Amino acid sequence: MKKLIFSALITVMVIGCKDKTDKKNMDTDSDPLANSEKTTPPPTAPIEGEWKVLFDGTNFDAWKRYKEDGVGDAWKIEDGAMVFYPPKERAKGEKYNLVTNEEFTNFVLSIDWKISEGGNSGIFWGVQEIESLREAYHSGPEIQVLDNEKHPDAKNGPVRQAGALYDMVGPSEDVTKPVGEWNTCVITVNHKTNKGNVVLNGTEVASFPVHGEEWEAMIDKSKFKGSEHFGKYRTGKIGLQDHGDIVSYRNIKIKTLD
Repeated sequence: MKKLIFSALITVMVIGCKDKTDKKNMDTDSDPLANSEKTTPPPTAPIEGEWKVLFDGTNFDAWKRYKEDGVGDAWKIEDGAMVFYPPKERAKGEKYNLVTNEEFTNFVLSIDWKISEGGNSGIFWGVQEIESLREAYHSGPEIQVLDNEKHPDAKNGPVRQAGALYDMVGPSEDVTKPVGEWNTCVITVNHKTNKGNVVLNGTEVASFPVHGEEWEAMIDKSKFKGSEHFGKYRTGKIGLQDHGDIVSYRNIKIKTLD
């Protein structure tokens, strides 16, 4: 009798184990991730660079006046934006261009800008603080910031309009927002691929080489022909222009492509 009971228990245990094994196999067949480590995410492409905030709406820690210490009183922080108010009185030749403390070579720069009525400003890269150079634009190429409707420079052709590589490559179309509204500008400069471009409000409006024979040829056809320093530096500072008009910038961040 004891042997009969023991045999029955063994049979039940074997059947139970088989049921569990079959259930496990069924779960595995229905779940394609069952044979992998579910807690380990699939590999992703390496990130070439991370965004670095250059202005978060609270301080000027990443900025200074061109060839000066500090920012000065002409630039204010209002509602999360840096706003330039041209001084009513200033010494002859005195400028309040801003430049970053750091230098950059290959990068993607994202920045929002808002221009005043009839206003003019610009975004530079490759800026050098050389004692003999009075202005940031003497070394740094510029992406134009402009009221296309009312600033007279817009009448000088596309190469002087908002989104242009100033005096060299005009925008393919005018996608600017009305004065008083924010525009988002994304500027890429990549010397490794010798390509640069401008995306304004989600539309690529300009593309261009950033060094070499084509670059030099564009300079020779511009107002910068013969300049010893303009557009010569692959590494330099980002700059914001004092052109004598009220202008605002916000949400400034940069991603290096080195």
